[in-house]
Amino acid sequence: MARLPANPIRTYVITGAVAAITAVGTWYGAGLKTRQDYGQERKAVLEAPISERIEHMELAKTRLTSQKMALQNKIDKLTAKTAEAAKSEASPSAG
Repeated sequence: MARLPANPIRTYVITGAVAAITAVGTWYGAGLKTRQDYGQERKAVLEAPISERIEHMELAKTRLTSQKMALQNKIDKLTAKTAEAAKSEASPSAG
């Protein structure tokens, strides 16, 4: 027969502690892996030939430029919408 634990609270505390240790260990390990991957990528970029580094920078510039244009279009639309709303508030409404 299974023996009942002498103190059920102790069982819950130990179970919680093991779960917490496991979760923290997993989180810490994931952080280590991320830092290691970042270091390897950085090392690969620094060891790459100059022509390859320039090519990567040009690709990044193209991507950033397209993002800038998309954001600028959104800003322009919002500015026009705000100006239109202010204009309609300023003019007296017929009624």
